Amino acid sequence: MHAKTSGTGLRFFAHAPGAPTCALGLESVAHHLLKLELATAARDAGAHAELEVPGPGGAWRADVLATDPTGAWRIALEAQLAPITDADITARTEKMRADGVSSIWFSDRPRPPWLGTVPSVRLERPDGEKRLIVAEGLVKFSDRGWAAVPASLSQFLTWVFDRRVLPHTPRTPLWYPQRTLTTVWTATHYVQAEDTHLVVEERRRREHEARMAPLRAAHQKKRDAIRAKNAISRAKASIVATEAERTARATRAGRLREVAIRFRPGIGPALTKLADEHDVTATVGWSTGDPRYAGGVPLVDEGGVPAAVFDPDPRRVHGHAFRLLAGLLLIFPSRTSRRRFEKAMNLTRYKPIDGYRTEFVDTPPSHPTASRPSTSDALICTCPDPRLVARIQNAEYPAEPSDRMGPAAALFRIRCRVCGGRYEGPWRRTGSAPINRTSRPKA
Repeated sequence: MHAKTSGTGLRFFAHAPGAPTCALGLESVAHHLLKLELATAARDAGAHAELEVPGPGGAWRADVLATDPTGAWRIALEAQLAPITDADITARTEKMRADGVSSIWFSDRPRPPWLGTVPSVRLERPDGEKRLIVAEGLVKFSDRGWAAVPASLSQFLTWVFDRRVLPHTPRTPLWYPQRTLTTVWTATHYVQAEDTHLVVEERRRREHEARMAPLRAAHQKKRDAIRAKNAISRAKASIVATEAERTARATRAGRLREVAIRFRPGIGPALTKLADEHDVTATVGWSTGDPRYAGGVPLVDEGGVPAAVFDPDPRRVHGHAFRLLAGLLLIFPSRTSRRRFEKAMNLTRYKPIDGYRTEFVDTPPSHPTASRPSTSDALICTCPDPRLVARIQNAEYPAEPSDRMGPAAALFRIRCRVCGGRYEGPWRRTGSAPINRTSRPKA
């Protein structure tokens, strides 16, 4: 090795080109200097310090091994400037500990990611100062949490060697501007102060729970009473809406219903969601346009009972509409429209105690060719004994000719399983269980 001076005036030793292999030759100048400062600080703290001390069998090598003059303890001071994983630094620490050597890891980098994984501290040199100080890792318990304690490197090592500070895992927050550390260094009386604080906080928590329990019970009782009243109110609203649906079916005043089926995008996916996810076979209600649905489209089951409302207008939710919609599933044509509805209702007084039940569907884009009839649609069934099947959403159900056209006839496609043609006469469904789509009767 020979002495050199850097461009900034720093004096150091460097290996000559082609020098024999040496462990020190692979280290940076910054690493060398940090090791020297660790050794100097250890000696100032009253310990004996040696550099590059190997462990038994060469299993590890301490950057600086500080030992008690009486031989009572040995502590490895590790200068870690290169990147290292938490697993590697933990494994190296355990190797030393297995041989009876404790370790402390040091870095003067701004944010070493492994800091706190093992007993460690971060060092820094303030402007104009010649000595390194401990910037992170040394703490004291203050009030309700841990705060950093600035100390010089030699002072910190003096406390460590005298067993005045020990590694500790905090159970209360660390008030660091940078981050929280898993392992810190602190004095025993600060650990006891944390224990006392936790006992006091637990007692306060129990006392607070005891005071709040009657209030919570009264609040829950009030909410249960409101829910019971709401259930009665919603049931009445559903009965009135069902009667209106039956009246509309009897009068066949379904102009707005046909408009909704043709021009409200997302009706089909909404009916499919009800069938697939809620096991409800629904149709578009004949009472479409009733103000109780707040501009939305009622989706009713086979008995005419409202099961859901498609895309209601938040500006029309009040009075009877609020009482009905509060107890129904609301389906919207997109996530955006659902979010818009919920945001608008949060600004009004028409908010159910448990909120609205809302879902959305992904409305497929419309295509001009979607309305063109298929080959089977163009063929009309003329069989004397037709065997009918109704396609309702994603399943097929058995059907038969009827004397009267039911409300579902205008919504769902029905065909003859014998000839494959479209059946145009009145029909009704004969079963609620889907049939095998692939089976076809023999002619």
